[in-house]
Amino acid sequence: MLDGSKEKETARAMSDPASYDPDLSVSEEENEATEAVREAGDDALWYVIHTYSGYENKVKATLEQIVENRQLQNEILEVEVPMEEVVEIKDGKKKTSMKKIYPGYVLVRMKLSDRIWYIVRNTRGVTGFVGPNSKPIPLTDEELAIMGMAGDWEPIVDYDVGDSVKVINGPLESFVGVVDAISNEKKKVRVLVSMFGRETPVDLDFTQVLRI
Repeated sequence: MLDGSKEKETARAMSDPASYDPDLSVSEEENEATEAVREAGDDALWYVIHTYSGYENKVKATLEQIVENRQLQNEILEVEVPMEEVVEIKDGKKKTSMKKIYPGYVLVRMKLSDRIWYIVRNTRGVTGFVGPNSKPIPLTDEELAIMGMAGDWEPIVDYDVGDSVKVINGPLESFVGVVDAISNEKKKVRVLVSMFGRETPVDLDFTQVLRI
């Protein structure tokens, strides 16, 4: 049970994290965050935060407002809710809509510090950072590439013409095809995928396919 002062402190932090910045209390989650801060250094890295279902866009908007109000542009650089375009056919009509790729998750590129961790963690709708024991773990370049985000990942091309590969991001995600040509100069691979009952050549980046 929280005492009166602690209960008020928690209520203030959850209701308005943008204007509240107390000394961090000691907890297992905060200790993990402090360790993550030491490991991250001064680089701005991508982290994943978990949110309540349906709160993704609200969390993004709230964080962006906090950044503007507190002038944190150099500490929280980007907030993204990964989306993809979905095409449906209803009543013979083509309908295009945007769908969340990872429901319940928001990506934040930031310079991790105890202060920034506290602000993000206590934003309304956020349930924690993704990582062991809620320890913030930055995404690797490979993970960013697989998610369709910018990254410096240089994939190992361990396939050859005639090998089967799987598309891991983009409009053809989850499609399986056969390598038809490889351009190391352009870092492109041509894959034959089955579409509409026939093989169709598609040019993809190296970061969009994996050998199966």
